[in-house]
Amino acid sequence: MALPFLEAVVGFMVLMYFFETYLDFRQHRALKLPNLPKPLEGIISQEKFEKSRAYSVDKSNFHFVHELVTIVMDCTVLVYRVLPWFWKKSGDFAVLVGLNADNEIIHSLAFLGGVMIWSQITDLPFSLYSTFVIEARHGFNKQTIRLFFRDMFKSICLSLLIGPPIISAIIVIVQKGGPYLAIYLWGFTFVLSIVMMTLYPILIAPLFNKFTTLPEGELRQKIETLASSLKFPLKKLFVIDGSTRSSHSNAFMYGFFNNKRIVLYDTLIQQCNEDEVVAVIAHELGHWKLNHTMNSFITIQIITLLQFGGYTLVRNSSDLFRSFGFDSQPVIIGFIIFQHTVIPLQHLLSFCLNLVSRAFEFQADDFARKLGYHTTLKAALVKLQEENLSSMNTDPWYSAYHYSHPPLVERLDALGDAEKKET
Repeated sequence: MALPFLEAVVGFMVLMYFFETYLDFRQHRALKLPNLPKPLEGIISQEKFEKSRAYSVDKSNFHFVHELVTIVMDCTVLVYRVLPWFWKKSGDFAVLVGLNADNEIIHSLAFLGGVMIWSQITDLPFSLYSTFVIEARHGFNKQTIRLFFRDMFKSICLSLLIGPPIISAIIVIVQKGGPYLAIYLWGFTFVLSIVMMTLYPILIAPLFNKFTTLPEGELRQKIETLASSLKFPLKKLFVIDGSTRSSHSNAFMYGFFNNKRIVLYDTLIQQCNEDEVVAVIAHELGHWKLNHTMNSFITIQIITLLQFGGYTLVRNSSDLFRSFGFDSQPVIIGFIIFQHTVIPLQHLLSFCLNLVSRAFEFQADDFARKLGYHTTLKAALVKLQEENLSSMNTDPWYSAYHYSHPPLVERLDALGDAEKKET
């Protein structure tokens, strides 16, 4: 008699759905508050607050519908044994097109191909509504239907190009790994992550956005001077045409060792003055100088190794596979089952990582403040909050559980308190 692993997984999924929906309702109530938080009064205009509230409430309403559909679909797939049925049908399809379904790699690729098609179909209505209704209604969407589907087509092609070799390698490693399976899997994913972090901004990202060198001028000179003062090995400074798809703004860094690059969204340059942009970069450089990026990377690697260790236990549990409706123990199915069985740990881990991430954000803000960007960083944070119509009122429980960045009120308070202590 198989143990009720499946029932326990579904039960916890439903429990977490109700818990997170409760937090969503708390946040929804906060978003509908008619007044700004007192610390933001006189800083954020009433017009921007009204626009932000309308945008946030729209997204919240959409989120309720999306999460309800998602939990119903996920539970249906598990309870009605859709996964084992689909695994069998994918094998039948492989035979139909003249392939050997007994080859686990071929069978797994056929299965994952079907899953990808199903995911694209079920996600498409939500993506279209989010982009062309909600984002467009509030002035953020800049892409056309043609560009939307062109990006989707490119993403599918990349998945078909990159996915099969990676999946094949993972299956072979699991089949041959023996007692050191977890270490081999971790080693493979470690190398893969390094390769992808190197190639993504060079080969993949340019397929979707245009990268141009930031022109000579005062902004470039200020950023280069700041980077040099911190001994940041800046090699290239790019502007990305984010405005072709959205008016949301951002900035990021990438590269290894002495080959660093900084990328500014053109929307960031449009929304902030030069000093405010430099303050944002000072914050990002704070993450680098304080080793936040490296610490996060090491943490992720440790978690990944532990996860693969857990997978080896699942891999050897025939009762667990039978509980989910499988008579055999395919490698890919083992990973899917493992992801479901560790849902409690994943939620706890996500919460802990958010705590660390918020602490890092406060530290990076303080780093920029100590460099003399106290006033301009506060101005930049306020302006980005306004331009992106980010939520002004947040529920403390919701933000503590979900947010990887502190709310604006908390960041401004922290900057103000730090400044007072030094005066």
